[in-house]
Amino acid sequence: MIAERVRAGEWAPDQPLPAESTLVAYYDVSLGTIRRAFRDLVEEGLLERRQGSGTFVRRASLTASLFRFFRFGTAGGGFPQSRILSIARQVGTQTITSALGLEAGSEVLHLHRLRLYEEKPVLVEDIWLPLPLFEPMERIGQDDLGDLLYPLYERTCGQIVAAATEELTVDVATAGDALLLQCARHDPVVVIDRVARSHDATPLEYRRSRGLARTFRYRIDLR
Repeated sequence: MIAERVRAGEWAPDQPLPAESTLVAYYDVSLGTIRRAFRDLVEEGLLERRQGSGTFVRRASLTASLFRFFRFGTAGGGFPQSRILSIARQVGTQTITSALGLEAGSEVLHLHRLRLYEEKPVLVEDIWLPLPLFEPMERIGQDDLGDLLYPLYERTCGQIVAAATEELTVDVATAGDALLLQCARHDPVVVIDRVARSHDATPLEYRRSRGLARTFRYRIDLR
């Protein structure tokens, strides 16, 4: 029941869940049952504990995923900057509408973005958002979108990214890639396709990031 309330968006990520004693009284169960429920939901990734602050709805931490794949400076050296090149409505292709769980031919909001590190271009990104869910994004100026989009989705559209699936493939640079990444056409690039979802698994974003293969790396810790 707590999970369903989380998926329904009852609590914002900055709002702590009710105290354990409050939930004990509300559900008429023991304190041990509530604590076990919280522990299970933390393990499932729906909730997170914050020392001294309480239990909160978990946000996905996906920005750092770029550092698993591409070498940007040194470890801990900050995140890439963003430059929105265009934002406009378009009719989604079959690939886009399928990724976003939309009907064929649905209109989507398209963001074309360049990511830079220390003023050097490192990634070209195309981002597609479902409409009308993300209509408020159209009213924001390109210069006001900022470097991180997920906090913006939350502030302007009330949409929280809770999880994502990423798939990596290899391709060659298009003419557009070559111009933006300052490379030769047909240089090898690594492509990351990401579908980001809400707590109830609704697709919120389909993103395709393209970066030069010579800056690519892959690392995973197995435990």
